[in-house]
Amino acid sequence: MTLHCLPEPVRCPAVSVEGAVHGDPNTQAFVAAATRHASALPAAVRDAVLDFRSRSHRSGAGLVRGLPIGRVPRTPDTPTAPTDKDRTSERTLLAVASLLGEPVGYRPELGGRLVQNIVPTRASSDRQVSTSSAVRLMFHTETAFHPYRPAYLLLLCLRGDAAASTTLASIQEVIGDLPPAAVDVLFQPRFRIGIDESFLGGRDNVLGPPMPVLSGDRSNPTLVFDEDLMVGTDPEATASLALLGQAVLRRHAHVTLEAGDLLIIDNARAVHGRSPYTPRFDGSDRWLQRTFVVQTLPTRPEDIDGRVICTEFGALPAGLASTPRPAAALPL
Repeated sequence: MTLHCLPEPVRCPAVSVEGAVHGDPNTQAFVAAATRHASALPAAVRDAVLDFRSRSHRSGAGLVRGLPIGRVPRTPDTPTAPTDKDRTSERTLLAVASLLGEPVGYRPELGGRLVQNIVPTRASSDRQVSTSSAVRLMFHTETAFHPYRPAYLLLLCLRGDAAASTTLASIQEVIGDLPPAAVDVLFQPRFRIGIDESFLGGRDNVLGPPMPVLSGDRSNPTLVFDEDLMVGTDPEATASLALLGQAVLRRHAHVTLEAGDLLIIDNARAVHGRSPYTPRFDGSDRWLQRTFVVQTLPTRPEDIDGRVICTEFGALPAGLASTPRPAAALPL
């Protein structure tokens, strides 16, 4: 069963954009200009975003429709291929992001770009990465393994595909489907998680230290879950994790994004994925832009370079087994 539990979308009034927007979105100057531009967003949009920051919707997501994205050229063949688009969509995305916190990139993700193009590629069509298409992108907390995982994930649609749905499952919608005993186990540090493929840079994968799946207030918990990379450390934990995965599949919502739609995901309240779809690779494929938001920037110099989080993973920590096999297959 699929639940359509998303809130009513906020519709952005028509906004006139005077001239094309230019500049490098990865510079502090562009971020500062986008932050100033946030005050020019329609009041309905600003109020909805700030309200979402102060009290996330039960679904863990918010949707704004009709945002300005500028002229959209052909969809690029890869996330890093150059395009001749202006920077209207990048300014819109970073303006909204600035209302939620600090926009950041992660160095292993497309070199740390603050705004990332998410497009289908032939090379990754059947992998568990954002540029896949032929497989269901499994439910996950964004960078669940990371000590500086984003508080929010923002997805702005430049070109949609009617067959591609972003899937979402909120812990508020899921927890009532779980036996109390399984909930008890999920609150205990009896789970470990591997590292996303893109963060390894060729290094061996490892499982992180034991951690809980659920944290905080039992009536309104936060969630860290990765359907692909998380494992239980004992049979009871493994069984509880499986029950959670089944509940997520039963109780998820979905949204098909169209041009100008912005989906905001509370990364501590909801996990997300994507349905499979069939790209054409002819310049007309689905094109999203993505950015991440943290509440505060890391303070350790080795973890941050401007707005790029550069923590490294995959080197063998003391006491952890290392192997090039997928994380879910790692010995406990």
